[in-house]
Amino acid sequence: MSQYPIKPELQVSGKLSDNERLKAESQHLRGSIKQDLSDEITGGFNGDNFMLVRFHGMYQQDDRDIRAERAAQKLEPLHNVMLRARMPGGIISPQQWLAIDKFAADKTLYGSIRLTTRQTFQFHGVLKPDIKPMHQFLNSIGIDSIATAGDVNRNVLCTSNPVESELHQQAYQWAVQISEHLLPKTRAYAELWLDEEKIETTETEPVLGEHYLPRKFKTTVVIPPQNDIDVHANDLNFVAIAEQGKLIGFNVLVGGGLAMTFGDNSTYPRKAEILGFISLEHTLKVAEHVVSVQRDYGDRVNRKNAKTKYTIDRIGLDTFKAEVEQRVGIPFAPAKPFEFTSRGDRFGWVSGIDGKQHLTLFIENGRVLDFPNKPLKTGLAAIAKVHQGDFRMTANQNLIIAGVPGEQKALIEQLARDHGLIDDSHSEQRKNSMACVSFPTCPLAMAEAERYLPELVTKVEALLGKHQLHDDHIVLRVTGCPNGCGRAMLAEVGLIGRAPGKYNVYLGGNKVGTRIPKLYLDNVGEAKILSELDNLIGRWAVERYSGECFGDFVIRIGTVPEVKVSKTDFHA
Repeated sequence: MSQYPIKPELQVSGKLSDNERLKAESQHLRGSIKQDLSDEITGGFNGDNFMLVRFHGMYQQDDRDIRAERAAQKLEPLHNVMLRARMPGGIISPQQWLAIDKFAADKTLYGSIRLTTRQTFQFHGVLKPDIKPMHQFLNSIGIDSIATAGDVNRNVLCTSNPVESELHQQAYQWAVQISEHLLPKTRAYAELWLDEEKIETTETEPVLGEHYLPRKFKTTVVIPPQNDIDVHANDLNFVAIAEQGKLIGFNVLVGGGLAMTFGDNSTYPRKAEILGFISLEHTLKVAEHVVSVQRDYGDRVNRKNAKTKYTIDRIGLDTFKAEVEQRVGIPFAPAKPFEFTSRGDRFGWVSGIDGKQHLTLFIENGRVLDFPNKPLKTGLAAIAKVHQGDFRMTANQNLIIAGVPGEQKALIEQLARDHGLIDDSHSEQRKNSMACVSFPTCPLAMAEAERYLPELVTKVEALLGKHQLHDDHIVLRVTGCPNGCGRAMLAEVGLIGRAPGKYNVYLGGNKVGTRIPKLYLDNVGEAKILSELDNLIGRWAVERYSGECFGDFVIRIGTVPEVKVSKTDFHA
C-alpha cells in the first residue's frame, strides 16, 4: 500500500501481469532460491527463481554456441549466470580490480571482465556451485550486486569526468547517496548469499513498495557539457548545475528509455523531459518520489508499457510533475540553462585541475581479456599493481586510469602501450562505436553484436576513407535485440538485430545524444546496409554544411524525418 492517496483514474486497470504475482509471493525476493542452490539435478534455477535472481544482480544464461550440440547429447543447456556488480559512478580501486581479475580467470567460463554501458563490470559464465562463493568474495572486497537487475532502481551512473575533480567528487557522492537511498530494504541478499541470520521482524519497502516497481528503473547524475552517460536512455537524470565550480543543485529530467518490441507500436524509444531545477537538499526526496509516483501509477498489467516513459505519456508530464511536487512538498524551480556538447569519452591523457593526470583507455566492446598480441587483461593487472589512484569505468565501456601523479605517468603509459591498451591506429570511428554483448550468452539475442562490431567498423572505416573522410566518424551502435542495452536508439546509425545476419537500420540521432533515430531499413543484411551507407556517406562528404554531423545531415536532406515526439513520430 502506498502512504500517499492513490488516484484510481491514473492507474491501469486489468489483470496484473504474472511478474506482479511473482514479486508478491517472493517473500521479499527470497523465493526458494536457497533450496534451488542445493538442487544438483540442474545447473539452472527453477520456476520463479529464474526471474528472482535478477533482483540479486544475476541473469541465468547458457552458451548458445553449444546449445544444439548439448541437446543432441541429451544434456540440458550449459546453464550459468551473468553477474552485474553495483558500482555507483563506476569507481573501483586497483586492489578491487586485481581481485576481480583473479576471480574472472579462476571461476568463470570465459575468463573475462566485461565493462558495460551501465558503468560497471559483469562476470559471464559463473556455474551454480560458484555463485554463492562469488557473492561472498565480492562482499569481502566491498562490492555487491544488489538491485543491478529486476524491477528496481539499478546501478546509478555518473559522468566520469576526472578533470574538474572537486565538482566530479560532489556529483559522484550524490550518485552513491541516491543508489543507497533507493536500494531494496529486504535482507534477502545478505541472508541468501552472505549467510546472515534472518531477523524476525516485519520487513517493509517504504520507497520501492511491497511489490517493487512495475519495471526496471535507471538513474544518472551528469555534469554538462558531457553527456557521456546518455541522459535520454534513463528514467531519472540529475543534471549538475554549478556556479564557480561548486555544485548548487540539479535540473531533473525524467522519462527516457530506449527499449521497444518489434511489431508493437505501443512501444518506442523516448527522450527524457525536464521537470525543473532543485537545490541540493531536496535531491534524495525528489529521487524517492519520482520513483514513488512511477511505483503507484506505472502499468502493472502490461509489462511492455510499464516503464516510466509510458507512465508519463499516459498521464501527462504536468500531472506526473504535480504528483512529485505534492509528495516532495516543494515546487520545481524553472530549469537552469545547460548544454551538452559531447558524449564520447576523451581518450588519452588529460590534466586535472588538481594537478593529477588521467588516462582514458579504449576497450573495444568493453571486453577485458588477453587477445593475441593484445594482452589487455594482463596489462590492466600490471597497471593496477603500481597505480596509486583509482580506475573509473565509463558508460561507454571504457576505462580511465585516474589520479596518476606526474612522476608515474611515463610508467603507466609504457605499461599500457606494451599490452595494447593504447593503440594509435584506432580510428575515431572505432572509438565511437559500441555494441551489446548478444551472442553467445544473451538469451534475448536475435543477431550478433559484440562479435560482429569490429569487422563492421572496419568496413565503415573503409567507406569513410573512400570518400576522404578518414578523420570523421559516425556514432555507430549495434544491438542484438530491441531491448536497448547498447543504446543503439541514440546513435546516428543504429543497427538492431532481427535474425541471424539481419538488422533494422535506424538513422538520424546526433553526436550529443539528444535525438532518437528513425527506421530507415527493415530486416536487411550487411550488403544492403553497406551499400546504403556508401551512398549516404558519399553525399555527406559533398553536400554537408560545415561541421554538420551525419545524423543532422540525413534529416536535413530528407532521408528520414526527425523524431520530435516519439509517441506520434517514431512509428509514423
